[in-house]
Amino acid sequence: MRYSVKANSLTTLNNDCLVVAVWGKGTLSDEARDLDRGTSKAISNLIKSGDFTGKIGQTQLLHNPAGIKAKRLLLVGAGTKSKFVAANAVKFIKAAARAVCKTQAASAHFALGSIEVKDRDAYWAATQIAQACEEASYHYTTTKSSKGKALALKTVSISPFAGARRKAQSDALKTGQAIGHGLNVARELGNLPGNICTPTYLAEQAKALANRTKSVTTQILSEKQMARLGMGSLLSVAAGSAEEAKLIVMQYKGGPAKSQPYALVGKGITFDTGGISLKPGLAMDEMKFDMCGAASVFGVMNAIVEMKLPINVVAVVAAAENMPGSKATKPGDIVTSMSGKTIEILNTDAEGRLVLCDALTYVERFNPRTVIDIATLTGAAVATFGSVVSALLSNDDALAKTLLDCGQQSGDPAWQLPLWDDYQRQLNSNFADIANIGGPKGGTITAACFLSRFTEKMKWAHLDIAGSAWNQGAEKGATGRPVPLLLEYLRRQKA
Repeated sequence: MRYSVKANSLTTLNNDCLVVAVWGKGTLSDEARDLDRGTSKAISNLIKSGDFTGKIGQTQLLHNPAGIKAKRLLLVGAGTKSKFVAANAVKFIKAAARAVCKTQAASAHFALGSIEVKDRDAYWAATQIAQACEEASYHYTTTKSSKGKALALKTVSISPFAGARRKAQSDALKTGQAIGHGLNVARELGNLPGNICTPTYLAEQAKALANRTKSVTTQILSEKQMARLGMGSLLSVAAGSAEEAKLIVMQYKGGPAKSQPYALVGKGITFDTGGISLKPGLAMDEMKFDMCGAASVFGVMNAIVEMKLPINVVAVVAAAENMPGSKATKPGDIVTSMSGKTIEILNTDAEGRLVLCDALTYVERFNPRTVIDIATLTGAAVATFGSVVSALLSNDDALAKTLLDCGQQSGDPAWQLPLWDDYQRQLNSNFADIANIGGPKGGTITAACFLSRFTEKMKWAHLDIAGSAWNQGAEKGATGRPVPLLLEYLRRQKA
């Protein structure tokens, strides 16, 4: 889509869909009031009928309203004006974007210049509009025989927000578009079935990204290469599968050559049966989403290329398939990680940490400023947070604080859990340096404690996205999170 800022008179603006806000209890925004006069009170008459109240996220489409040139007028409820904070603004903007994308409008104008978000600025609002339009434009069709109608929407414009420079708002639209593109890359990879999105497929996507831009280089490590490096932990997960594991390394060079990179490490279990510790059959199809940490890394890398961020980033994806088989790792087996630490595998379904620990050891060689790993790691995170927030644990309080703030700012929240030594003893083993599970209590914390044993030399944070990475039910599918949080963090960094 193409995005722009336009200051045209709303009554003379000739486009396919004009979007305006109506506050709760039918109170008109400044733009809605102007259009109400131009349309012989079409808006206020609708409100008087009781069919539209201005409740947050409510939408009403008026076709060919008399008195204005726009072919459609979309009213969107903004709720209580005094409570129009970021969370409500996101609901409002997403409802508007979804409603526009459901029409056959090729052009849309968001006339929201008078709308003030209490705890955010105009740059944030413009970013959210473009991001929401890109998100709403995504529909999974890859493996469907009927693709349906193509999205009609091609151009989106906004009225300038009061007190904000036009150039800044135009830049904000580009930023929001890039974030939306990154989200959709992650969603598409997450939604693909496991027979298509294999470790080899992910490696091919990394190569394709490098072929599209000179700012990215890609290296793919085979199982033989990983074996020579001593990655016995990662390889133990792939032992039962016919699909070869891959360690995917993508380097983005946007800063000076000698500038330390920021590192992202993604869990890429393209399908997780649980291995010998087999999962129940119910909802096992959702285990294609177990690579959503890797998917988010791909989304971020695509977006930072589009944004041309002036920093260096290294992304490592540990991709494997966890299957039962005659060569599969068994409970009680002991493997040696790349770090040299030995691991007693008490449960083969706790495989994410086994691939991540070797990837985290590998990323040390790049001397990163910070390391963030992203993984659909524990059911305990789902039980604790549901789908609302991602779990955050870190060995660096300053990094954790920054990530929490980035989550709030981007509308992609996280919540910090303690990474205390008191939990480490749950990983004790009589037969190895460490066990791969810590028992039934504090599962999200002990999983992070396991990873912390391999990140002692780095400023590191862990995002457990098991609850936030995909939706269930009628809206089943990958969410693309935490792409917005990660991009907010990287946008703030300097070379």
